[in-house]
Amino acid sequence: MTWDEPATVDEATAIQTRLRPLADLVSDGPSRVELTAGLDVGYGPGDTVTGAVVVLDSSLRVVDQAVAREKARFPYVPGLFAFREIPPLLTALSRLSVTPDLLVCDGYGVAHPRRFGLACHLGVVTGLPAIGVAKTAFVGTYTQPAADRGSWTPITLDGDTVGRVLRTRDGVKPVYVSQGHRMSLDNACAQVLRLAPEFRLPEPIRLADRLSRA
Repeated sequence: MTWDEPATVDEATAIQTRLRPLADLVSDGPSRVELTAGLDVGYGPGDTVTGAVVVLDSSLRVVDQAVAREKARFPYVPGLFAFREIPPLLTALSRLSVTPDLLVCDGYGVAHPRRFGLACHLGVVTGLPAIGVAKTAFVGTYTQPAADRGSWTPITLDGDTVGRVLRTRDGVKPVYVSQGHRMSLDNACAQVLRLAPEFRLPEPIRLADRLSRA
């Protein structure tokens, strides 16, 4: 699918509304993932955005990475960050020598005011399974999970479950996981735990964050 470039906030929200039904939230997703891409965006002077992608294999070794730096094409509007961040991320993805089996985005999927955050949008545009993993809550209500690794509680919005608050390390702040595209919430959380054996954040986006700021 081609990338739609909005000129106004109204156009951007209309694009999200139009594309939202295309996000596959039913498929369980791959049970075994060989190549996982972590995606993050860094902001620099002059409204510069740097999209970074780091691909890890199943043993969490880096097999490829790419960056793309450009001037932001859309203003800073909460809920519409995808229109600033996806263009450089798509360019970075196009520079990879491998095709990832899963995209792990530093951001939100359906845990979003219009149920169509960065992970949903990027998954629909690329056709790849995608999940969102955020460091802070954005929408919905939840309670804190138990302190042990693997504990979780649901994030609910207007009576629907839109994600989970997931503890990736004992006694450490949780992360906020939501579906993006072609990945169930159960599988998304299982993948996050697999990808976070040592640190709070999954290794692919931890490394992508570092690369975006390098």
